[in-house]
Amino acid sequence: MNIQTSGTDGTVTRQDAEDALAQLRVWASTASVTEVAELDPAISRLLPDQPLGNYPSLSREYPDGFEASADYRATLPDLQNGPSSLIKGEKQQIQHVGISNFRLPIRFHTRENGDISLETSVTGTVSLEADKKGINMSRIMRSFYKHAEKTFSFSVMEAALADYITDLETFDARLQMRFSYPMKIQSLRSGLEGFQYYDIALEKVLQGDVMQKIMHLDYVYSSTCPCSLELSEHARMSRGQLATPHSQRSVARISVQVVDQPKLWFEDLIDLARSAVATETQVMVKREDEQAFAELNAANPIFVEDAARLFCEKLKADPRIGDFRVIASHQESLHSHDAVSVLTDGPLFASESLDPKLFTTLFHVG
Repeated sequence: MNIQTSGTDGTVTRQDAEDALAQLRVWASTASVTEVAELDPAISRLLPDQPLGNYPSLSREYPDGFEASADYRATLPDLQNGPSSLIKGEKQQIQHVGISNFRLPIRFHTRENGDISLETSVTGTVSLEADKKGINMSRIMRSFYKHAEKTFSFSVMEAALADYITDLETFDARLQMRFSYPMKIQSLRSGLEGFQYYDIALEKVLQGDVMQKIMHLDYVYSSTCPCSLELSEHARMSRGQLATPHSQRSVARISVQVVDQPKLWFEDLIDLARSAVATETQVMVKREDEQAFAELNAANPIFVEDAARLFCEKLKADPRIGDFRVIASHQESLHSHDAVSVLTDGPLFASESLDPKLFTTLFHVG
């Protein structure tokens, strides 16, 4: 079909386009869908009573029997691993990119030589060089799953990190596992027992040739205000006035660099925290336990500054612990705000800036 343009300089006018469209529609009225698609699939959008999809018409049935062969998989697009020309924004190194909070059951070895299976939230990240578009996120999960059937330890996490480095061709890699660890705790006087659950995270960080092993623990305790205690006793003694000191549920997030030998168990870090601040919240309580807890708080009144230093004293004395950080939050029953403190020892956890929402993450949800 030949269309002559009316312009002597080769330009196409609107009238030319209308004439061409009319001729195209005449031809299409007798052409098959296949002939239209072979000419140009986009033409169907210009024709009346034609479907807007491209030829061939698309199936709306899920193909149960379809199998993706190796040859077929080789044709699939992969934009994340594309050339640097696809990068959006500044070509800048990214320190952390990966996945967070994929969950699966993991077995852990306990101090008493038993195994326990716990639902674990895993975060895995790698660094990304400035000239790379992105990473294949699923490779992080696949690398992890290759080791997930084993009883987990820092050494198995290290193997997973080595896979990250190889599979994703990166130079830094990080792996963190978060879980709630149960320990059976005895009541103060009644002899009852119940399970206390501790929020723990294990972290492995590989930067170049340096591997860091870190353990995090959220320890929940009661803090009785020393000032309030003294004022209450003054009211009793000077005026015969009944008064009670204020105390509140408090949380300390203890993060420690783990030295290789001897082994630092989860239970060891929990015991260390309890030896520093004895007023841990209770699980099973009868009246005699409640009275004992009141006496224990009166014997151990602490400001938030005291708590940080008491934890520090125990941490510094343990040869299995290198650098550490203590973040304490006393969620005040007197004030409408909280009392907080941060104490670090060594360069690993030192930071001039704090996450604006750091302290809001220290609320314990029972």
